[in-house]
Amino acid sequence: MRSQTGATMSSGKGSMYSILVRQKLNTKSSAEAKLVGVDDAMPMALWTRYFLKTQGYKAANNKMYQDNMSSMLMEKNGRASSGKQTRHINMRCFFVADRIRSQEVSLEHCPTDEMVADCFTKPLQGMTFCKFRKAMLNLDD
Repeated sequence: MRSQTGATMSSGKGSMYSILVRQKLNTKSSAEAKLVGVDDAMPMALWTRYFLKTQGYKAANNKMYQDNMSSMLMEKNGRASSGKQTRHINMRCFFVADRIRSQEVSLEHCPTDEMVADCFTKPLQGMTFCKFRKAMLNLDD
């Protein structure tokens, strides 16, 4: 089975770019699925950074939030965190790890209850859905 990647990018408040895509490869665990998700979302974040820099704006402090600590370790450490189970996704680890090492992006942990992009991949109800919708659309209370 293939997972789905949901991501949203903001510049301050509101969402300026959002994606929902079915992943192109099968994964064996949720950590691998999250790693593939970061690899799917990172090109647009990097393109936006480069575009802003060429326009003369300062594009610093680019953060990617995740709620899976295992995938964050694989992304930060690259091959050092790869083992028998994750050999098939090494190239994705290296790409993300290289971008973190060059400080183009940084990773931060975000609790699942605050992960705005979850509204693309999970059936949310009630207050959680309303909270995430307000965050993405930059709506007032």
